Amino acid sequence: MIVNEEFLSKLRRVFDLNLYEVKLWTALLSRGVSTAGELSDMADVPRSRTYDVLESLERKGFIIVKPEKPIGYMAIAPDEVLSRVSKRVADEAEERSKQLKTLSTSDVLNELILLYKQGIEPMQPTDFSGTLKGRHNLNDHLSMLAKNAQKSINLATTEEGIIRKIRTLKPTFEKAKERGVKIRIMAPVNEKTQESLDKLKDIAEIKDIKNVNARFAIIDGEQILFMLMDDKTVHPTYDIGMWVNTPYFAGAMQNMFDLAWKQK
Repeated sequence: MIVNEEFLSKLRRVFDLNLYEVKLWTALLSRGVSTAGELSDMADVPRSRTYDVLESLERKGFIIVKPEKPIGYMAIAPDEVLSRVSKRVADEAEERSKQLKTLSTSDVLNELILLYKQGIEPMQPTDFSGTLKGRHNLNDHLSMLAKNAQKSINLATTEEGIIRKIRTLKPTFEKAKERGVKIRIMAPVNEKTQESLDKLKDIAEIKDIKNVNARFAIIDGEQILFMLMDDKTVHPTYDIGMWVNTPYFAGAMQNMFDLAWKQK
């Protein structure tokens, strides 16, 4: 049986299966009912591994074992499998969330915080910096900085960048505003961004910029997060940013931001 490698790779990601599992599953789907020996040959999976992998697929709800000799295996309709997997993922996420909530009020978290504070004390100023890879990590770090902001959040971003940030960070900005944090955003204002920017009209001051292609955030005039790549050309996975906690450098960037803000 020949199945497109790209198709198999997509199934592996979506259903969280290993290569042998996805090969045997698709082989069984093409047959409806089959035996381990037949499936091993069809899927090009070592026979020594086939029984274990089929047992794993049964536990995950992808197939049914037929109690006969030789043992048979029957495929379950893909839409039913999708429903089962969706429910399992939701149940696991709910259970995981409960565990994390329990951890937030436990002695374990207090011990971790104490360990972190003990590690922070001997650190040098140059230690408070780092490289962040991947747009998801960049947004998470920006969210963390915004949550801890006390005085100001100054943000410069692109057309696509402001749409992404409003989608992911609007609740964080709202809470910062409630704390009295002053939020200023420089971004292109046009037909594409207007709808998104309208959602921030009661939260932040907006400055229209058209000739500046930059992405950075300055928090409290002390920390700065700036992106090194053009978001029009870089894949989100390979986006890179630098975080620096230094009032000297952040203060200089703050002054430049203020000058750009005052320009008409």
